Amino acid sequence: MKRDYPEKPERVYYFGTCLVNMLYPEAGMAGISLIEREGVEVVFPRKQTCCGQPAYNSGFPEEARDVARHQLKQFGKNYPIIIPSGSCAGMMRHHYPKLFADSPEYQEMLRFSDRVFELTEFLVRVLQIRLEDKGEPVKITWHSSCHANREMGVIQDSKSLLRQLSNVELIELSREDECCGFGGTFSVKQPEISSAMVIDKVEDIRQTGTKKVISGDCGCLMNITGAIEYRNLDIAGQHIAEFLWERTHG
Repeated sequence: MKRDYPEKPERVYYFGTCLVNMLYPEAGMAGISLIEREGVEVVFPRKQTCCGQPAYNSGFPEEARDVARHQLKQFGKNYPIIIPSGSCAGMMRHHYPKLFADSPEYQEMLRFSDRVFELTEFLVRVLQIRLEDKGEPVKITWHSSCHANREMGVIQDSKSLLRQLSNVELIELSREDECCGFGGTFSVKQPEISSAMVIDKVEDIRQTGTKKVISGDCGCLMNITGAIEYRNLDIAGQHIAEFLWERTHG
């Protein structure tokens, strides 16, 4: 469904995600910095929790509804909710309303979900951000997460930001649309299949000849960089927010 984009707001909420909180805090802070540099105040509710996707995907809809209700309370004011993850954004924008489809809470949850934006989507379509590259020439490749690609439809937003950087050359993956094999609980429940998938993804990255892979989802980065390190390859992974901030700050 085509969505309407608001004018530049004075204030937004920021949903940090579990993996940003526990493993990639630099990515989370970089996303906040990119927004604040555009003159927008960022509010980070301290009691926010997981988006509920692990419970939802594991067949526990009532537990997922409890999580959604909690987020509704934490993000109660009518500010846009910015999320540095296509996966969490997809859950909160598309699946929260499904969880409450037959509930009196449906309309309230629909209004909540309509305020959800993936980070690069918000930077491009709402803030219309323009970037000045201050880094050295570099070649990178890009991994598209499944949810950012198929649910949120924001991959071109992410790539357009990378292409604004004058000293960055983006080398496309030949099998970009393929999943990296993480899939949250999928990688735990089906480790052999997940392992085979990430090996294919790492080989696709390796054949680009680049030394850095960028993505908008920390789950994918965790899976891909873990496989890269296991194979002792000289390739680094980085969240797009951190990469953009490093290239344009100072």
